[in-house]
Amino acid sequence: MTEPTTWETFTLERPEPGIAVVTLNRPERMNSMTNTMFVELEKVALLLDQEDDLRVVILTGAGKAFCGGFDLDDADGLSSLTPMGMLDQQELAARALSAIRSIRVPVIAAVNGAAAGGGLSLSLAADIRIGSPAARFNAAFVRIGLSAGDLGASWHLPRLIGPARAAEFAYTGRFIEAVEAESLGLLNAVVPAESLLDEALAMARLIRANSPAGVQLSKRALHANMEVSSYAAALELENRGQALLTRGEDMPEALAAFKEKRSPKFTGR
Repeated sequence: MTEPTTWETFTLERPEPGIAVVTLNRPERMNSMTNTMFVELEKVALLLDQEDDLRVVILTGAGKAFCGGFDLDDADGLSSLTPMGMLDQQELAARALSAIRSIRVPVIAAVNGAAAGGGLSLSLAADIRIGSPAARFNAAFVRIGLSAGDLGASWHLPRLIGPARAAEFAYTGRFIEAVEAESLGLLNAVVPAESLLDEALAMARLIRANSPAGVQLSKRALHANMEVSSYAAALELENRGQALLTRGEDMPEALAAFKEKRSPKFTGR
C-alpha cells in the first residue's frame, strides 16, 4: 500500500525518528468524522503498522477540539438507511477505530479539546491519553437517540473508569472535564495546553528508548489479557511472550548495557 502525499481529513508528520503524529484536520468542523475520515484512518493505520522503524503514534486534533464525533451535516440521512445499510455504516466506522487500536506500537492520544461521541470512542482506542485543561469527554449518543454502545465505548469505559461511573456517564450524556477525567483514570495526565504535544512527544521518547519487541509484545499482552477469562490464560500468554523475547537480540543487549553502565542499543530483532 502506497502512502498518499496528502490526506484529506488529517495530516501525518514524523517529527522525530520512530514517532508519527496524526492530526485530525477539520478544525472548522471540530474535527468531526466523515466517511472519508473513516476510510483514511483505517488506511493510515494499516500503513503505519507496516513500518518496522515506527515506535509510537500520537493522535491529536487541529484547532480547539480533539474530535466532535460524527459530522451532523452527514447524519440526516442515517435514519433513512435500511437496517443493513446502517450496519454497513457502523462497520465502516468501527473498522477505522479498530485499525487505530490495533496498531502494533503504542498510540498516545493528545486530547486538546472536546472528545464527544465517536471522538470519545476514538480517544479510547488509544493506549494512553494525555489532555490539556480544555479536554472534555462526552458520550453524546443518548442525546441524539442512540446508544452509548458505539465504536467500542461500552467495552472500554467500564474497564477504564469502572461499571458504575461508566453507567452514569453513558446514561446522563454529561461532559467529564479534564480534572475529573484524570481523577477517574480516563486521562493519564493533564498538562498545560501549550505543552500538550511536547508532553506527548516526551512520553513517546520514553517508550522509544525501550526494546521495540518488548513494547509491542507488552501491548499485545495488555490487550489480550483484558479479554481472557482466567488468570491461567493470562499467565500462558505472558509466558509465551517472555520466551519469544529471550530469543531476540534486545534482552542480551540490555543485560550487557546494564553491566557496562551504558544505554542499550535496541534493534527490535
